[in-house]
Amino acid sequence: MTFVNTPAAMPLFDAPQYLEEGNSVVNQHIAHLTLNTVPDAAFVYEHAMDWLLESRFNDNNYKTYRSELTSFLHWCFDVEQASPIALTRRSINHYVQYCLAPPKALIAYRNVAQFVLNKDWGERQPNPLWRPFLGKKQDGAELPYRMTDATLKTKIAILSSFYSYLINEEVTDRNPAVMWMRHSRFGSQPTVVAGLDDADEIRVFSDLQWSYVMSTARLLAAQEPERHQRSLFLVSLMYGCYLRISEVAARPGFSPVMSQFRRDSHTGIWSFHIPISKGGKKRTVAVSSELLDALKTYRESLNLSSLPSPNDATPLFIRHKAAGRGRDQGLLNANLGVRQLRDLLNELINQAADQAALDGFEHDAEEMRTLTVHSIRHTGITHDINLNGRPLSHVQADAGHDSIDTTSQYLHTSKIERHESAVSKRLDRLQQSQS
Repeated sequence: MTFVNTPAAMPLFDAPQYLEEGNSVVNQHIAHLTLNTVPDAAFVYEHAMDWLLESRFNDNNYKTYRSELTSFLHWCFDVEQASPIALTRRSINHYVQYCLAPPKALIAYRNVAQFVLNKDWGERQPNPLWRPFLGKKQDGAELPYRMTDATLKTKIAILSSFYSYLINEEVTDRNPAVMWMRHSRFGSQPTVVAGLDDADEIRVFSDLQWSYVMSTARLLAAQEPERHQRSLFLVSLMYGCYLRISEVAARPGFSPVMSQFRRDSHTGIWSFHIPISKGGKKRTVAVSSELLDALKTYRESLNLSSLPSPNDATPLFIRHKAAGRGRDQGLLNANLGVRQLRDLLNELINQAADQAALDGFEHDAEEMRTLTVHSIRHTGITHDINLNGRPLSHVQADAGHDSIDTTSQYLHTSKIERHESAVSKRLDRLQQSQS
């Protein structure tokens, strides 16, 4: 298969220390795609960054994953002009054929950095010499491009892991990479790639682990209320309303405010309104009494009234200016974005894991450090269904699931909770227990 009129491939993901800062050239490219050819390009790109950043502490894994993800998104966005979410097994087969015989213009014969510093602008920019495919030379002559079976299997395994992440984030409900692998000549062969976990289980905090998260948040809030009352309320809201971090983070065109907490004038019931979420949808989430109390405590720590008025435009999560630094000392400034909120929550989770380890729960602590911020949403849903006994239909509405089948996946999804519910099962319920 020959590909003609192939658009140039642009590196999309810088090194971890630069990725979250954003890059103006990449941002313009993604914005152009979103406006003209692939409407959810920016949405997919944001999730791709989140997935990559989970591997930031393993340099080899990060570089391998970003190279494959860049090649794949180039093919989706620039070649096929299609969303990765809309792909099928047949689409992946087309991608495989593309990778086996890539356009010559996209093959390099030496390694170059994906991003370089533009000294005139003082900003890192995509390297125009980078290519997504690396060929070989012999005695100075370019050899025909060839991809080994091992390399191809690794590429598909990485894509499968990315799709598993998207499924876990409720972005999609299918994994076309897995479907292709099962129907390919590799279908009966196991594929092992360092750092990839092909388990389909929704990853949540156990009841014990979550108790450490909340107790640590309360302890930090008591010790340093100026900073950690915000952390305590953030984790309480994320858990209590099953929120995605993007639903409470500031971004262009959206700034979360206190008046998203609303009281029904007829019933007196409080709820939290999410004006825009996954797929551009909005929803309203029921607020528990404990979460309402947490809101009061948080607002009082900010010297606000106990509960917000319908027109309260106070930022939901404010940026604290460092005290004692010039004219900005003591000021509060809106509004925290995804990276800042994620950093706050990751700091809390790590400190909770440290405390669990000190108390002798080393295995739990190790597992807690592998969980992500999105696990808080999964945990809130799982605990409400399996521990609090809320009806599936109520949880479905609050979680914003399109289908009850999605909500049903959370029934006893944790291995630990499944074990705890099974460990005391009797093989013969009528037999007298032996003392």
